[in-house]
Amino acid sequence: MTRPALLEMTEAGLHCPAGGFHIDPRRPVERAVITHAHADHARPGCGSYLATPQCALLIRARLGPGAPVRETPYGRMVALDGVRVSLHPAGHILGSAQVRVEHRGEIWGVSGDYKLHPDPTCAPFEPLRCHTLVTECTFGLPVFAWPAPEEVATEIGAWWRRNREEGRCSVLFAYSLGKAQRLASLLEPVGPIFAHGAVEAMAAVYRQAGVSLPRMRPAAEARAQAGDRGALVIAPPAAEGTPWMRRFPDAARAFVSGWMRIRGNRRRRALDRGFVLSDHADWDGILSAVRGSGAERVWTTHGFAAETARFLAETGLAAEPVGTDIADSPEE
Repeated sequence: MTRPALLEMTEAGLHCPAGGFHIDPRRPVERAVITHAHADHARPGCGSYLATPQCALLIRARLGPGAPVRETPYGRMVALDGVRVSLHPAGHILGSAQVRVEHRGEIWGVSGDYKLHPDPTCAPFEPLRCHTLVTECTFGLPVFAWPAPEEVATEIGAWWRRNREEGRCSVLFAYSLGKAQRLASLLEPVGPIFAHGAVEAMAAVYRQAGVSLPRMRPAAEARAQAGDRGALVIAPPAAEGTPWMRRFPDAARAFVSGWMRIRGNRRRRALDRGFVLSDHADWDGILSAVRGSGAERVWTTHGFAAETARFLAETGLAAEPVGTDIADSPEE
């Protein structure tokens, strides 16, 4: 008799029947194993959460200090109803993890969101050996190839410097958890840096976890006066078009995202600049992660899951898309 799969995709998300837990559930469940603290992966209302200590800090900052989080460091095995679970660095954001699930000699790996490019604000990605890999494919097409982060930082610095010379403030839209802190750590200061409240709140948690970040003044202190007109303001994309932006009426505006690789992108057309920097793996990164896993079977999720599965199947792997109702990550 064929044994049931160790993991299954359900309406609540990825489920391990033998262990009685879900991984990044889409709705409240009794036991959740969390890959990272972005809102589409760590949702409120679960009975308990298992996460890395750094991720736990972010979960409590987002869901409240009383969130029932059980902490486990990278690499330590935890038994959940006899199923061995461990978390391993994903390189996505602070505390992000891949999940290794082992039971009766069968090993599955769940990537969560991940990237292979270096990031000074989080632990680097480590290949996860397994029989079956569940990988995200947010950017699972060959067109998505990331430039070196240092090159992007240089481009942003030149843009900021030019705006400063013209007496303009520079507003850089980047997601408040992960991307904003990575940018702050990469950029050479050209002038003062201000941060939207949502950005600074998450930066405070990064500092609590021991991550070194430059000083960022609250954006509420910024004024369109001579002293601050050459400043850089880091804000979440949701701030664009809101009354909050009125304090920067003549600012140059740019967005930092992997989606900026597509020149016809709607958001890129609406702004002065688009810079290509992603906290997800690009096409080559996805293929590298799959090869590094040694997996014989691959489930693809999110984004271009069907296209990635089709390519992997042509290479001889047993690959199929699952749970593809999420078009792309809102945190990219």
